[in-house]
Amino acid sequence: MARRAPKAPPPPAVPLVEEGYLAGQLLVAMPAMEDPRFARSVICLCAHSAEGAMGIVLNKPLEGLSFDELLGQLGLDSVPPQRRIRLVSGGPVEGGRGFVLHSADWETEGSLRVSEDVALTASVDILKAIAGGGGPKEGFLALGYAGWGPGQLEAEIQQNAWLNVPADQALLFRQNAGDLWRQALGKLHVDPAALSGFAGRA
Repeated sequence: MARRAPKAPPPPAVPLVEEGYLAGQLLVAMPAMEDPRFARSVICLCAHSAEGAMGIVLNKPLEGLSFDELLGQLGLDSVPPQRRIRLVSGGPVEGGRGFVLHSADWETEGSLRVSEDVALTASVDILKAIAGGGGPKEGFLALGYAGWGPGQLEAEIQQNAWLNVPADQALLFRQNAGDLWRQALGKLHVDPAALSGFAGRA
């Protein structure tokens, strides 16, 4: 099935960072996470308010589609591109929708500022810029996203499904995302084995 061209994400319902919310931080799945879609996942929380939350999974590589193939499907002319970015499966919601999570040194109309240093853009303009050798210094393309309804994420955190850790670009844009889960836990000085024991699971 052909993938649809990226669309702009809905604007946040509240200011970028609201007291008591976690926009701009990383969610790190606890070892006991029962949902296989999020097992050992690290998620950049792009928006979080009383209306719910939206985030991008960082460490689930996208299988079966290359950046060049995506450009071709979108009808963009820069093939082969002068520059490529990696592709990830950003979450189980709207898997045909594309988002570029990137450093905030490049923005366009409709870009969502996630934090002082990070932005989210769903315009085809950013793909054209990257394929042409420009665009943001750091970034990757995610198809799909993770979403929570009002109060749902807060309830999951209270149930010890997630830890949160401040994001930094070394974690967000790590090229080898295979060990990102352990790296994120390491930033909290947490041993996954100790967490497993605490959760009562191997």
